[in-house]
Parts: sequence; C-alpha cells; structure tokens
Amino acid sequence: MKIIITGSLGNIGKPLTTKLVAAGHNVMVISSNEDRKTAIENLGAKAAIGSVSDTAFLAQTFAGADALFAMTPPNLGGSNVILNTVNAGKSFAEAIEKAGVKRVVMLSSIGAHLENGTGPIKGLYQIEKLYEKLENTAVTFLRAGFFFTNLYNDVPMIKGAGIIGSNYSADTKIPFVHPEDIATAVAEELQKETSGKNIRYIISDVRMPAEVAKVLGTAIDKTDLPWIEFTDEQSLQGMAQAGLPEEIAGLYTEMGSGLRSGKIAEDFFKTNASVDGKIKLEDFAKEFTAKF
Repeated sequence: MKIIITGSLGNIGKPLTTKLVAAGHNVMVISSNEDRKTAIENLGAKAAIGSVSDTAFLAQTFAGADALFAMTPPNLGGSNVILNTVNAGKSFAEAIEKAGVKRVVMLSSIGAHLENGTGPIKGLYQIEKLYEKLENTAVTFLRAGFFFTNLYNDVPMIKGAGIIGSNYSADTKIPFVHPEDIATAVAEELQKETSGKNIRYIISDVRMPAEVAKVLGTAIDKTDLPWIEFTDEQSLQGMAQAGLPEEIAGLYTEMGSGLRSGKIAEDFFKTNASVDGKIKLEDFAKEFTAKF
C-alpha cells in the first residue's frame, strides 16, 4: 500500500513510520521542516516537504495514495488557534477529495463529540464534521486520550514548588494514552478494509490524578508529591506566568474544566469503549524519571 503520514517524525509519526515500513508498505511522510528529510529517508520512507495548510501541495502529495494518516497540528500560532486548526482541516478535506483518497485515519480526541467547552478539542469536533462529509472516503476517527507526555509540562512545577496539579480534582477519572499506543492503533486501522465513518477510542490507561502524583512521585523519589486542584483563575495565571499566550492558556483552562466536569470523557465511558493500549502509568513513570 502507498500510505501518507502527516505529523512528521514526532512521538506518533516516527514509530508509525517504522511499523509501516517494516510491514512492507510504500510510506511517505509529510513535514514542514526540510531538515527532517534525511531522518525520514533513513527510516526507509519518502519525504514530502511542505505546509499542511497548502491544499495544492497536499492534493499533489495525496495523489495515488491508498491510505492517509491525518494529524492536524494542535496549535497553529499563538492566536486564532481554533480557526487556524480548522482551516488546516479544511485544506486536508479538500485535498483528500481532490486526490480521491479512499481510506483516512484521523487523529482526534476524547471530547470531540462536543461542540463547545473543550478548549483546543473544539477544533477537532469541527474537523470531524468536515470529514463526515467526504462521500467516497472511509474514515476512522481515532479519539485519543489525554497524552501521558503532557505530564512533562509539570516538571517545572514539581521542581519549583514540589507539587503537581491542574484545575481538576485528584479523583477525576482521566483516560490517558501513550503516543506509542496511538501509533500501533493507527497502523492497525490504516491496514484494515473498512467503509463509512467509524469512531475508535485509543486509551492506554484510566487513572486518577491522585494516582498520577503517587506513581510519578515514587518514581522520582518524591513520595509525598501531592496533587493540587487549582481554580480556573489560578490555572490561567500559572500558565501565563509560564509564558503561554493568553489565548492558549484560556483554551487549556477550558479543557481542564471539561475534564473536571466529566463531560470530555463522558462518551468514552458511556460507550464502554475498550482500553486497547499496552503502556500503563507505571511504564510511563520510567520514561518520566529518565527525563525529569
């Protein structure tokens, strides 16, 4: 199969490329960075260098492809984030239609069933709606959990204040996912024969923040590491002090509020979706310790 991968060689793209090349597929990886070309080719794939907001480039690159992994960049700039993300999604959808790609796996998220109140996930809701209109393309919406790797953002807080936390409580049930497990699920879906529009959740573990604090704290020899629930205002202020643009801080605060209320994860739990990922919190804690 000729398979196109977007997202360059990130935490998902690199293991996904490796898996698909090993399976004997003709793989092309899209990157906006010319410096990635050699690394892509060293994995046995071809490189296509260009912008995912450029419909003509995408349509040309998608031509003749049997399948596509569509990963829209989550933060296109420090302002108008949702609009920029959705516009990139429109470019993808138009290019898919022009090129006649028959099989697409789109990286989405828990909470993408909701139109509002989800922070940056709102853009994925709108992109899912765009892809639903693709008449001759089978699409799997791969709704991923909260990335374990997002916890690296808390390292400065742990080192500086001796705490970990966010604007949701210690007993909130959070579906987590590891990028490696996403790569495995994407590879499975790309190689399947399917039709219509389908939703698959990819979750590695379901844990509470209190457990996150305990497991990570034990791994880094801070056994008394507490999970602290911040107010939305405290969350906003903390991210602003860390240098995040105001708009992005607001979106992440809104996402935290959605996790706190349970609405972001509600569809995952309501549908009794399986936990397919293999990498659990304790496994991730070893990676976290190595980078701490």
